[in-house]
Amino acid sequence: MAVGDESLTALGSRRIGAGVLALAAISILIGGAFAGLGHEAVRSFEGAFAGFDAYLLRVARFTLWQAALSTILSVVPAILVARALARHPRFPGRGLILQLFAVPLALPAIVAALGVLALYGRAGYFAPLFQAFSEETWPGIYGLSGILVAHVFFNLPLAARLFLAALETVPADQWRLSAQLGMGPLASFRFIEWPVARAVLPGIAGLVFMLCATSFTIVLILGGGPRATTLEVAIYQALRFDFDPARAVTLTLVQVALTATIVIVLTRLGASMTADASLPVAPHRQLVPGRGERVINTAIIIAALLFVAGPMAATVMAGLTADLSRLAGERTVRAATFTSLYLAALAAFLCIVLSTALVMARRALELARRGGKPRILEQLMDTGAALVLIVPPVVIGAGWFILLRRFGNVFALAPVMVVTVNAVMAMPFAVRAIRPAYDAASARHETLCVSLGISGWNRLRLVDWPSLKRPAAVGFAFAMALSLGDLGVIALFGSDRVQTLPYLLLQRMGSYRTADAAGLALFLGLICLGLMFLVARLGRQGSESAR
Repeated sequence: MAVGDESLTALGSRRIGAGVLALAAISILIGGAFAGLGHEAVRSFEGAFAGFDAYLLRVARFTLWQAALSTILSVVPAILVARALARHPRFPGRGLILQLFAVPLALPAIVAALGVLALYGRAGYFAPLFQAFSEETWPGIYGLSGILVAHVFFNLPLAARLFLAALETVPADQWRLSAQLGMGPLASFRFIEWPVARAVLPGIAGLVFMLCATSFTIVLILGGGPRATTLEVAIYQALRFDFDPARAVTLTLVQVALTATIVIVLTRLGASMTADASLPVAPHRQLVPGRGERVINTAIIIAALLFVAGPMAATVMAGLTADLSRLAGERTVRAATFTSLYLAALAAFLCIVLSTALVMARRALELARRGGKPRILEQLMDTGAALVLIVPPVVIGAGWFILLRRFGNVFALAPVMVVTVNAVMAMPFAVRAIRPAYDAASARHETLCVSLGISGWNRLRLVDWPSLKRPAAVGFAFAMALSLGDLGVIALFGSDRVQTLPYLLLQRMGSYRTADAAGLALFLGLICLGLMFLVARLGRQGSESAR
């Protein structure tokens, strides 16, 4: 690019400054949490040190154990499901199945947990069937079994879509060669499909393990007591029920160390922490599976379809049995819905602003160095958003909860904490949506903008925004959906004065108003699904316009 260093530096100085401010905001949010934790650790050193006891060991062991079991139960069947779908690239309803497999990504965890309970709980639809095979009353699915079922519900479709995306990269020439050689299904799997699946297996398994190890809402709803508690739930209980900040500090430090270790391992394995599992169009290839293989593959696909669709159907059926008109007319429900939408919109807007600032600053620094290795500031702009994945929302909320309680009523600051934490947590996904479009627009227009002296607001409005508006809308809708379904921060800071739909749903469950909880879950699920379908539609339209 024939652009002078001085002109380019002058043009990008404001973008770099905006990126520095965005990076500083992230640092303040995370640093403030650690400041609160550190101050409490120093002030109550003996109490924090005493937290390294048998209870901590048991909670940490259960966290890893349930994550490992959930990963195995999600990934192994996902390989079979992905292979069955890859072996049948054309059949009626295939696209609908893949769309259904994307639905768990959009459902709030608390909605999915209620779906699992509606299906397998003590009063669930399958309870009479389970009780018929047992002499005792069906106790429900609380505890480890419930956690595993919910985690597999979320992660099996994700892993299957990721494996399928990898399998569909196999060149058509290899399939033609396998047909010419007369390879059967086992030989094709051994020599063609397994090498591809094995290459992505560590990254996918690591990603699923990370999601299960940092699961909060699922364990909070389905854990069933102290014997089935993870580190994040233990942090929440230490602050909201036991009010033991010293123990919360110990649990938080162990959780951060565990999460950081997992992220480092995932990075070395090449896993994407923000994988959206988007799938290309099924390739045109000639595969003629035998009758026996078709029967087996059909059974595998139907079993996976029923497993994924079951909790969703149960959520809808249970929600429809609730008095929806009464719920919609309750002032508390309307206030919680407005609060959820308002805070989610603010979080999404802040997320897009911070993400865009980081993307623009990174690009300006890349142009300014004109080759060579990226310096530390550019690397921070590139990875700053992803660093928040090391610190789960509950950990950030716990740190600020401990810090702010010394200055006043922490519950009065619930809106600020919900907006900021959810905005930052959605940034990795927003950056993933915005960065390719902005970098492409910059490559096309940078020289012209320098020569014409277009910068600042005029450049954003006239040059950059036409390319950014669609990916920014995708990021906004995705961030809003994530914020709407979040329970981690509001569970700590929520009160009767500030309630979101997930918090109100949790309250109704705690007071055994299960019908109301089912109706609220239906409301919340429909809103989040509507936003995610908007994301998918905008993404497809963006791909079509790019072509």
